[in-house]
Amino acid sequence: MWLAIGLIAIAATFINLYMYTTGKDYKLAMAMGLSLTALTLCAGYSLVSEWVEVKDWAAIEDVVPSMERAFWFLTIVSILLNIAPIFLERKGKKR
Repeated sequence: MWLAIGLIAIAATFINLYMYTTGKDYKLAMAMGLSLTALTLCAGYSLVSEWVEVKDWAAIEDVVPSMERAFWFLTIVSILLNIAPIFLERKGKKR
């Protein structure tokens, strides 16, 4: 589930950037991209929670360390890409 939501979050982020470059209102796409990123993290956490409940320690040991790094990296990238239009818009108004 987290993979599907994550892919939709990536698509929403690219829609956000596309809408900004075409001069359209991008704020809804930005909110969707950030919200879907948060839902991806929740879904990933739920998956790990299920593994703990069934005591699947092998899955936890194998997947969680790399999953943690990936979630941190992708969340930071998502935040930066989704808020980039706001900063670019402000920079353009200062000129």
